[in-house]
This record gives sequence, structure tokens and C-alpha cells, in this order.
Amino acid sequence: MALRVGTIFCKTLCASTLHAPSWRRTTRLCCKMSAESPPLIHSITLPNQVAEPVQIVAAPGISHSDFWSAIDSSLFKQWLHNLQTENGVLAFGNMALRRVLIQGVDMFGNRIGFLKFKADIVDKETGNKVPGIVFARGPAVAVLILLQSEGETYAVLTEQVRVPTGRILLELPAGMLDDDKGDFVGTAVREVEEETGIHLNVEDMIDLTAFLDSSTGYRVIPSPGGCDEEISIFLYRGSVNKEMITQLQGKEAGLREHGELIKVRVVPYKKLWRTTADSKVLMAVALLEMATKEGLLPPLAT
Repeated sequence: MALRVGTIFCKTLCASTLHAPSWRRTTRLCCKMSAESPPLIHSITLPNQVAEPVQIVAAPGISHSDFWSAIDSSLFKQWLHNLQTENGVLAFGNMALRRVLIQGVDMFGNRIGFLKFKADIVDKETGNKVPGIVFARGPAVAVLILLQSEGETYAVLTEQVRVPTGRILLELPAGMLDDDKGDFVGTAVREVEEETGIHLNVEDMIDLTAFLDSSTGYRVIPSPGGCDEEISIFLYRGSVNKEMITQLQGKEAGLREHGELIKVRVVPYKKLWRTTADSKVLMAVALLEMATKEGLLPPLAT
């Protein structure tokens, strides 16, 4: 049977959810009479470099559906948007995005959870590439919970199995946003309940990252050399009896059906900064201490 090749697909990519500029794109399927799957190649035109179309290519093993899911995902759209913002990589015209190789797609149900790709971005003056391997996971939240009891302030942490590090780590309760609605504080409250069993009220949450300069986007970026993750860090302060502290210590929590093997740990706040290597903890402590020093925190409700 003869195989018809050279089919052209045209499609408009909508990025209105993220307020990113739209672009034109075409897709080319390069087919050969062989047992191998045809490579997928897709072309987009960015407003910042209209004369230089960008090729999006699927690495071997990436399926047609995963390829299109990656291109249409909020993770990829947001990354393209970031490139073209006021302080984006492409904003000053001395850099150009030439090619993106989609290398890995991990689905969380019907949506992409993790996306791995390599971007060829070059310095126009020298022709040299800048490092461009991206692990995209999107925005996330973390919560510093401080509980006062009998004159002592305690921090609530989670003990979790972290396969990428090969370690069991103490961390702040945290999690990724599940959708594109941008409900950071709602996600924070939900993650705390899932990971510790503690129910917090949205109105009692203080966004510590909101004290940052507007140029930061009011989020912290823990690993910009390889990951796009941006985290909003919240603070909760409350008072409890000593029995509650005892009940929390060692409590098993987490969504077991999702593989979350979590134990709750409670440590004195004065020892927190040297208790764990979790960057979320250390960033939260730094933000809290500076906000306290500058008198930015509202008074603790009684």
C-alpha cells in the first residue's frame, strides 16, 4: 500500500489564558517508507523574532499525542511567554530561539504534570548557545506553619521520600497548582490539609512572597539553572495546646493512593533554619525574618 506524505496541518495556538501573544504555526510530518515512526516537526513564529521561525521537534519515542499535548500545554505556553516579557531572554533582541526538542512528557491524569525539553537559544553576536535544558513543572506553593504553645513557637514540617535526591527529606507542606486558574492560596490550604491533616482558613494566610519587589513576579525560583518552578510561600500563625503538638509529631498523612508516604514532624522554630536542607524552608525563614524586621507582618489574631 502506498503511503501519502507531505500533509500540512495549520492550527492557531491560543494562549489567552496566560495573556501571551499568539503566533502562527504549521506542522510538517516527514514520512519515509520505513518501519520507523515519522519525526514530528512543528513551526511557530514569535512576535519578538518574526523573521526567524522556531522549529519544535519531537525526540524519538515521543508520540504524536504527547507532542501536541506538550505544545498546547500551559507549561510550554508560559515558558514562551516568559521569554518575551520585559526582562525575558528574547526581550532585548540579542538572543534568538532557533529550535526546541521535546524530550519527555509525564501526564497527571488528563493534564501534563512534567515536561522536559531542550531549547537552542543563541547569542546573535557570538553565535554561541546558552544552556537550554528545561524541566518544566510550573507554579507551586509552600506553607510555613508556626504554632505557638506554652511560650514556644513550633514549625510543622513533612517528612517525605524524595526519589530524585535519593533521600528522605524534611520539607514545608507544598504542592503544584493543579490547573491554570492561579488559585495559589486555595492550593496552599488544600496541600496543608492533604499533607498534615491541618485545616487552615484562607483568610488567615499571609503571602510572604508578596513582600518581594514586583520585578520578581512575587515568587521565588529555587533552581533557575534547570527548572522553571516558581513558588509562592505562605505563612500561617496560630496558637495550640501542647497536646496538639504531641498529636502532630509523627502523624502519618498524605494521599497514599498517589504514593505520598508522609509523616508530620514538629520542630522548634529557633532550630528550623539548621534542621533541613529544603530550600523552601530556608527561603521561608529568610522572608519571615526580613518581613518581621521591617514591620510588614500584620498583628497575630487572638
